Amino acid sequence: MSSTAAPTETSPPALAWSVDNCTLGRAMAILGERWTVVVLREVFLGVRRFDDIRRHAGIPRQVLTNRLAALVDQGILRKVPYRADGARTRHEYRLTAMGLELQPVLLAISHWGDRYLADPGGPPTVFVHRDDECAEEVHVEVRCAAGHHLADPREVATRPGPGVRPFEPQD
Repeated sequence: MSSTAAPTETSPPALAWSVDNCTLGRAMAILGERWTVVVLREVFLGVRRFDDIRRHAGIPRQVLTNRLAALVDQGILRKVPYRADGARTRHEYRLTAMGLELQPVLLAISHWGDRYLADPGGPPTVFVHRDDECAEEVHVEVRCAAGHHLADPREVATRPGPGVRPFEPQD
């Protein structure tokens, strides 16, 4: 079967769908660069000021400037002015509602890294419930709309959504 052949009964159904409007691809166009995720990690950790982010994460100044501008432009972060006594006005960066919704995504990536990439001593950080009476580690789970826990990735199927477009090969 050539790469432009029509899907057959044995080929994955996804071959019939266009990827031109793929939201995963669009999300990765924003988030897929290493320093972008590092900036988000810092802001989620409460490190919100440019110089603090740069020093703590070791990000080159121009790279950080570009990543912060892109995250603000995309609506993931917002700039909030502040001024220390006797200093000029500067900005710190805070998560918007859209940015806060990335928390489970970053937790899932972090848990994957903890499992497969941590040093022999274990992961450098753990995420816990911010309730003093609980304070237990938090985990990301996949659940269907009916509330069923899906522990095996093979329990999840993909089907066309309302915005699906037919795949039209470009020769």
